[in-house]
Amino acid sequence: MGLMAGKRGIVFGVANELSIAWGIAQQLHAAGATLAFTYLNEALEKRVRPLAESVDADLILPCDLSRDEDIDQVFAEVEKQWGSLDFVVHAVAFANRDDLKNPFSQTRRENFLLAMDISAYTLVAVTRGAAPLMKQGGSIVTLTYLGSQRAVPSYNVMGVAKAALEASTRYLAAELGERGIRVNALSAGPIKTLASSAVSGMKEKLKMMDERAPLRRTVSQDEVGKSALYLLSDLASGVTGEVHYVDAGFNFVVA
Repeated sequence: MGLMAGKRGIVFGVANELSIAWGIAQQLHAAGATLAFTYLNEALEKRVRPLAESVDADLILPCDLSRDEDIDQVFAEVEKQWGSLDFVVHAVAFANRDDLKNPFSQTRRENFLLAMDISAYTLVAVTRGAAPLMKQGGSIVTLTYLGSQRAVPSYNVMGVAKAALEASTRYLAAELGERGIRVNALSAGPIKTLASSAVSGMKEKLKMMDERAPLRRTVSQDEVGKSALYLLSDLASGVTGEVHYVDAGFNFVVA
């Protein structure tokens, strides 16, 4: 019997096999969890569906997290098929690529709001849909980054959005704790993903990890996945409202 045997959950945010969300999903599957996945559009469905099917996913559903009606439909289908829910992985973020290159002060209002909506508010929206299905308690994990706490070059508006995401994590944890629902954030150091490719200077950040981090390397998808598995499992039954770092020591070397 695996650590997550008998538990069912949904993963938002897999884009391809390099996604941190996919690393998490693989660890959950190996631990015995039953999984559901969502995809944004037809183009992403072509990438997500084969991955989801490879881990015997029960549900593979379309969902644009900027649309409340899509979120409602996802959780209605989860309730119809499963009746309850044990965990959620929220691995969704977006900012206009130019806003990760240009000076932060030049961020346009509409782009600021877009980054905040997709990168932070969607955690609130997903939690609102998931919580009523977590009848015996549950666990929600989102993904953040050190740029929420420190001014990391080229992270700009995404760092501000991640700060809002972390604050949302704390408020949701405080609200839902009495219902046995835990909400935590997982912060990985620089790692090669489709999303991180939009951040200028990513190659330099990865090189710095090799040179200066205590482990002299960046972390892997599997390592992030294992940390998420801990937070989503009963091993972390007393942990909520926290930012959990898995970064090979990157937190200690970035000024």
